[in-house]
Amino acid sequence: MTVNHQVIWNEAKDYLFITLGLVMYAISFTVFLMPYQIVAGGVTGMSAIIFYATGFHLENTYIIINGILLIIALKTLGWKFLMKTIYAILALYVILKFAQNIIPKQEGTDLPFKLMGEGQDFMSMIIGCVITGVALALVFSHNGSTGGTDIIAASVNKYHNISLGSVLLAADFCIIGSCMFFPQFGTYIERAHKVMFGFCVMAMENYVLDYVMNMRRQSVQFMIFSKKWQEIANAIGTKMDHGVTILDGHGWYTGKQMKVLCILAKKRESINMFRLIKMIDPNAFVSQSSVIGVYGEGFDEMKVGIKKEKKKMKIVFATNNQNKLMEVRKILGNAFDVQSLEDIGCHEDIPEKGQTLEDNALLKAQYVAKKYHVNCFADDTGLEVEALGGAPGVYSARYAAKTEDGIAGKGHDSEANMRKLLHELENNNNRKARFRTIIALIIDGKVTTFEGIVNGEITRQRRGGEGFGYDPIFQPEGYSQTFAEMSVGVKNQISHRARAVQKLADYLKTI
Repeated sequence: MTVNHQVIWNEAKDYLFITLGLVMYAISFTVFLMPYQIVAGGVTGMSAIIFYATGFHLENTYIIINGILLIIALKTLGWKFLMKTIYAILALYVILKFAQNIIPKQEGTDLPFKLMGEGQDFMSMIIGCVITGVALALVFSHNGSTGGTDIIAASVNKYHNISLGSVLLAADFCIIGSCMFFPQFGTYIERAHKVMFGFCVMAMENYVLDYVMNMRRQSVQFMIFSKKWQEIANAIGTKMDHGVTILDGHGWYTGKQMKVLCILAKKRESINMFRLIKMIDPNAFVSQSSVIGVYGEGFDEMKVGIKKEKKKMKIVFATNNQNKLMEVRKILGNAFDVQSLEDIGCHEDIPEKGQTLEDNALLKAQYVAKKYHVNCFADDTGLEVEALGGAPGVYSARYAAKTEDGIAGKGHDSEANMRKLLHELENNNNRKARFRTIIALIIDGKVTTFEGIVNGEITRQRRGGEGFGYDPIFQPEGYSQTFAEMSVGVKNQISHRARAVQKLADYLKTI
C-alpha cells in the first residue's frame, strides 16, 4: 500500500488554512464586535446574545450547542463528513477562550475593551465584518466549516430539497431576531436597534464572504488569433499545463482560413499567458474576457444536486393479453416496471382449473412465481349475471365453448361469448350483472389478494368499438354508455380491473 504524499499535503494544508481562518475570525469577533455588544448570526452569534444578556461565557455556550448538534448530526452525516467540522469547533472554542483571556476588559465588565473608542459601533462593525468574512472564506475554501447552523443546513438538505443558503438565512434571521425577547437589552426600540445592527452584520459578512470566494475562483477566456497558432498551443499545453481548443476561423475581409485558439484559465494566470504569447508572436491578436464560472477538470466542481430517479419496482403480470397489459400499465403508471409473460419467456398456456376466480388467479401467480422466481401477480375476471345465477362467472372467457356437462372448452371467442349471453337473456327483463376481478399477488412468497367490482347491466345489443371481451354489452351503473363506448381514460377510472389494480398499487407503494 503506497502513501499518496499529495493527498497528505493537501489535507495538512487544509487544516493549516482552516486554523488561520479561525484565528482571524475569533480575534475579529472578540476585538471588533463583542466590545460594542454587536450581535451576529450562527451559533457564535447566539452564544454572544446569551453572553450579553446573562454574562454566561460565549465559548461555553458555543461548545454546548455545537456538541448537541454534532451528536444529532453524526447519524445523519457520518464521521467522514464531520471530521473537519469537529476540528473547527474545538479549535474555535479554544481560540475564543484564549482571545478573551488575553484582551483587556472594559472596567467593571467582562466585555473586551473598545479598540475603536466610544461611539464607534458602526465603524467597528464594518471592520469586524470584513475580517470575519475573509476568515470564513478562508475556512470554507479549504473544505472547512465552523459547525453550528452549517450542520443544521447540511442535515436538512440531505433529506429535503431546500438549499443550504435558505436554511442558513432562515436560521440567522431567527437568531438575530431573538434579541427582541431579551429585556436585558432595554426598551423595544433599543432591542430593534440591536436587531438591525445584527442584520447589517449578516449582510456585510455574507457580501465579503461571497466576494472573496468568487474572486478566488475568477476565470478568464482567451481567444488567440495567430499564424503561429501551433507553437502557441504547444507552449500553453506544455509550459502552463492547460488544455487548448482549436477552432476553425474564416476572415471575412481577407477571405483566408485561420485557426483560433480558445483557452480557459484562472485570472491570476493572465500575465504569464500574455508573456508566453508575446514571446512567440508579438503580432498575435488576443481577446481576453471574464467568465462568470468555469466548471470541470482543473476548475471548480459543479456543486448541484441531481435528483436520482427512483428505481422502478419490477413485477410480472401473468398474462399475454395485450389489452389487459396495456390497461394495467396505464393504471399503475411509471412507478412500476410491469412485464408480461412474453417478456420473461413464458409462452405456455397456464392451466386455469380452479372453481372460483380466486382459485384461478392464485394458480396462475403460483405457477409463474415457482417456475421463473419472480415477483408477480395474476388476475381472473368474471362477468356474473344475476338472472343466470352468477354465470358465466369463472367461465366467462370460454363461455361459448362450455360443454353441456359444465366443462369449459379451450376457445377464447369474444363474439361467440356475447352472442350466447344475449341469446340466453333474450326474453329476460332482469339484466343486472357485475364484473368482478380478483388479483393474486406474490411478493417474496407472500400471497395477497385484491378484489374489484363494478355493478351494471347487460344491454340488449352491442354498442361501441373500444375495449374487449364483454365490454360492448356491459353498461356500468350510473352511466349511459357501455364500456366499449367509453374512452380508455374513463374506463380505467371506474372498471372492475381498475379498482382491483388501484388496491394493488396502493399496497405496492407501502412495501
